[in-house]
Amino acid sequence: MSTDSQVKLTKREVEVLSLVIEGKSSKEVADQLYVSKRTVDFHLANIYSKLSVTNRLQAFREATRRGLLAYPGSNNPQ
Repeated sequence: MSTDSQVKLTKREVEVLSLVIEGKSSKEVADQLYVSKRTVDFHLANIYSKLSVTNRLQAFREATRRGLLAYPGSNNPQ
């Protein structure tokens, strides 16, 4: 049985994922958030682990499906 409701992303993880979804590279996200690229990659690895995914697109889809990330055009009723 899935434990969707138990998955929580931190505020920073949501920020990182939101910027990545906009098409920004890890370096661009790092520059915008005033952190290192390594820190961004660390956050992405945590996101992938929490969502049981392996890439940015899957992370976006899964986070949106679980209601963890509001995104224009998503099918989440607001």
